[in-house]
Amino acid sequence: MTATPRKQVGLFVTCLVDLYRPTVGFAAIALIERSGPFTVVVPEAQTCCGQPGYNSGDKETALTIARQVVQAFEGFEYVVAPSGSCAGMIKTHYPELLAGDPAFAMRAQALADKTYELTQFLHDVAHWDGVHAAFARTVTYHDSCSSLRELKVKGQPRALLAKTGGLTFKELPDGESCCGFGGTFCVKFPEISNRMVADKVANIEATGADVVLAADMGCLLNIAGKLKRKDSKVEVRHVAEVLAGMAQDAAIGEGQ
Repeated sequence: MTATPRKQVGLFVTCLVDLYRPTVGFAAIALIERSGPFTVVVPEAQTCCGQPGYNSGDKETALTIARQVVQAFEGFEYVVAPSGSCAGMIKTHYPELLAGDPAFAMRAQALADKTYELTQFLHDVAHWDGVHAAFARTVTYHDSCSSLRELKVKGQPRALLAKTGGLTFKELPDGESCCGFGGTFCVKFPEISNRMVADKVANIEATGADVVLAADMGCLLNIAGKLKRKDSKVEVRHVAEVLAGMAQDAAIGEGQ
């Protein structure tokens, strides 16, 4: 019997996962390789996706980074990021950013066409039905703006969480509102950002959930910081950690 050829998946780790929560990267690798005939590779040449520069109007820096990312990832059959914002940057903004560059325009579009947020890849591409994790907690879920608006990701994480043993899901009121992080937005407009995350945290606590999940480290760190300042008992975790059965360690924001 001939074995099914394995497809190479490039993992875009993201800066915040690398710096603050490496276990999310390990969880993403485990999930992708469990979901089908995939081998995950983490290119050493990868850096930031360029979103901070792009959002701040620094087009030249964003262009330089975009070209580097295209070169680092164009050899893979799929590219996956455990972050809707980074996946959205590559998938939505790279083709626009590099449209006027004859050497990179088509390459940027080809990369965009094969780039996915993690739960989107597991559900829509791998059609994975093999979640065997158990997490006997009551959770709610924060949808990041990029996942919702740029990638149309909403049902995918919920479908995967529905297969997690012992988990009770509570929908978040006003769940499609931004948490206030927004990359450099929280630095430029701290008062507005603080009000937005205060509203988000109030809605999280209103669900009665003891854990809030999301798929973007920026959102998670922002929410975790506000919850910690309120001395709230709600824990903050990346959805990948729960789905991979790797949520036993300290929650995001603890000890920071």
